[in-house]
Formats: sequence, C-alpha cells, structure tokens
Amino acid sequence: MADHDHHHHAAPGHDHAAHGHSHAGAPGAQGRAFLVAIALNGVFVGVEFFYGVLADSTALMADAGHNLSDVLGLLLAWGAAVLARRAPSGRFTYGLRSTSILAALANAVFLLVACGAIAWEAVQRFSQAPAVAGATVAAVAAVGIVINGLSAWLFVQGSKGDLNIRGAYLHLAADAAVSLGVALGGVAMMAAGWFWLDPLISLVVVGVVVRGTWSLLREAMELALNAVPAHIDIAEIDAYLRALAGVADIHDLHVWGMSTTETALTVHLVVPEGYPGDTVMDEITETLHTRFRIHHSTVQIEHGTTAHACRLHAEPPATRPAA
Repeated sequence: MADHDHHHHAAPGHDHAAHGHSHAGAPGAQGRAFLVAIALNGVFVGVEFFYGVLADSTALMADAGHNLSDVLGLLLAWGAAVLARRAPSGRFTYGLRSTSILAALANAVFLLVACGAIAWEAVQRFSQAPAVAGATVAAVAAVGIVINGLSAWLFVQGSKGDLNIRGAYLHLAADAAVSLGVALGGVAMMAAGWFWLDPLISLVVVGVVVRGTWSLLREAMELALNAVPAHIDIAEIDAYLRALAGVADIHDLHVWGMSTTETALTVHLVVPEGYPGDTVMDEITETLHTRFRIHHSTVQIEHGTTAHACRLHAEPPATRPAA
C-alpha cells in the first residue's frame, strides 16, 4: 500500500488524548473491583484448601485449585487493564493497549486447562468415590458461592464492553457454579451417601464453563489476528464512506481492534475535487467515532489521477491463481 504523504491529511486534534475513549467503567472503579476480587479470592483459596485437607475432600482441594487459577487470571487481567492505559511512547506508538487482547487469550486458555483438570479429577472419582465430610464440604463450598458470586457481580458492568473484563467475569461466574456443584455434592453425601453425584455434577459444570469459554477464546483469537471486532459492521462503514459527498471510490479499508475496547480504522478516499477541508474531515472522524465506535481513524485523500490498489490484494500476475 503506497503512502502518498502529499495526499495524506491528518484531521486536527488527532492526538491520542483528544479522542475521549469510552472505556467500560471508570479506571478507578475497575481497579477497585480487581483489588477486592483478588483479595477475597486469595484469602478463600487458603481457607478452602485447609478445610479440603481437614475434611479429606479432593473436591474442595480441586475447587481451591480452580479458585487459585481465578486469582492468577485476575492478576493477569488487572495488569493488562493498567498497561492498556499507558500513553504511547518510543516504538510503542499505540501504547500497550493490545496486552488486553493477549490477557483475554491467556485467560481463556487458562480456564480451559482448569476445566480439563476438574474433568480429569471427576472421572477419577467415579471409580474411587472416597467418603468425605459432607457437611464441611457443603459449608465451605457455600461460602465459595457467595465470594465468587460477589466477585463476579463487581465485573458485570465492565464485561459488556471489554473482552478482558468479560474474561474475569466468566472466570468468577464459572467458579460460583463449580462451588454450587461442590456444595450440592456435599449435601447429597451428607444426606444419602451418594458420592457418585459429586463427579457427575462436576462434569456438567465443566461442560457449561467450556461452552462459555470457547466463545471468549474465539473472540480473543480473532482480535489477535486483527479481525474486524464482532460489534463493528464493516459493510455499514463501507457504505457510509462511499456515500460521502465528493467521494468517487474508496479502497484500503482496514478495521481492527487495538485492544479489547478500542478500534482503529484506516481508509483511502478517492475525492476528484481534492481535499474537502478540515471541517469535513473532523465530521467524518467524529461520525466514525460516535456512530460506528471507531476510536482511532486515519483517512487518506486521493485525487484518483493514478491507479491505486491495496498491496494486500494486488498480487503479482505470476503468483495469482488462475481464475
């Protein structure tokens, strides 16, 4: 893609601070949510593992291990959320925003591995089914439901607009469900000695968790591969740009996720009459931001007097497959 600097016009006020990004939730509130969730879950992991040893319950120990994966996942997500707000500098001209994509990807993989460990443990328990202190299991797991449920609630608002926060929310909601399964198993063991119920509930919960995590993994992978974010309709953006007054054609339209919350766009507009003026360019940038949720847009204006084609599509004739 040839960059013609004499045709390239950056809209005034196109610095990073002037965009007014709409991050999900205030950074301070988000930081507090992470801090509270990490503290609550960190303390509970120790308590749950202690009582797991005391009650001879591998279910409680496994749940403690799953909660530990939560704490590590939350630390990862929090670190990415902090890094995403760092100003661009040096070679990192976008800042470190894309760390939130990497963290979401890592969280999804981490959760799938944890699910695999729980499933393996559940299958083992079908053949062994050890006698455990059901009352202790039920009581501790009930506390786990409250702690994980409360922690998940802290991230409900942010999870709607940020894939990374959704990863943290999914982690916690999954743990609340796992704790519920363990608690029900504890009650059944206490009441009727149905030890086989414990691994069965675990497997059902794992199935639910894997289903939710798979979509998180897919979305994070797509963002990592610079795909158009799921909430962006590129066909509508294409139609809007083509319908602009004076625009004869457009090419090199690229839309990608800079982070789990911010989207960038570059495009070449063919305007035979020439540069339409800063006011028009500001209007285009503002419309892309407010109507299409594009936080950073770079628009190149061309007269159309020479043939331009996106180098990503324009392969040399010798390498192009026969039609």
